[in-house]
Amino acid sequence: MAVKKKFPCRAAVVACNGTCAASAVSRCKYGCVGCGNCAAVCRFGAVSLNENGVAEVDEEKCIACGMCVRACPQDIIRLHECANYIVVRCANEDKGKEAREACPVSCIGCGICEKTCTAEAIHVIDSHAVIDESLCLSCGMCAVKCPRHAIADLRGILA
Repeated sequence: MAVKKKFPCRAAVVACNGTCAASAVSRCKYGCVGCGNCAAVCRFGAVSLNENGVAEVDEEKCIACGMCVRACPQDIIRLHECANYIVVRCANEDKGKEAREACPVSCIGCGICEKTCTAEAIHVIDSHAVIDESLCLSCGMCAVKCPRHAIADLRGILA
């Protein structure tokens, strides 16, 4: 089912990088547990589980109804503006060493992204980066400078 969207549109995004295997016993207690609730409630086929069992959203199919947001037991799915391509793909609130041990791509709250952002749109809150989309210019400098690759460009342009 194709849905015509108006600009700026909204879509869901999962705050979990998806490179580690999802499980209820994962060392990261903040990540996706792979329960599939989000995919089950999505009537548009926009949410699926990747090869690691982690939820992923197809922005082209997503209409931002919020069903997956409400169904997620980990509260790691949120709606974002599609015009903003830069997202934080981590919800880990552990500090430095513990975050590193839990996931190889978790945010460690180092603050490099915050120092890099000329728009002052990103801040470290509860030991992980959070982007204020109303201020973000989508320049991607935070994604480029992030030493852990916890910040991503959904277009796949910046690495």
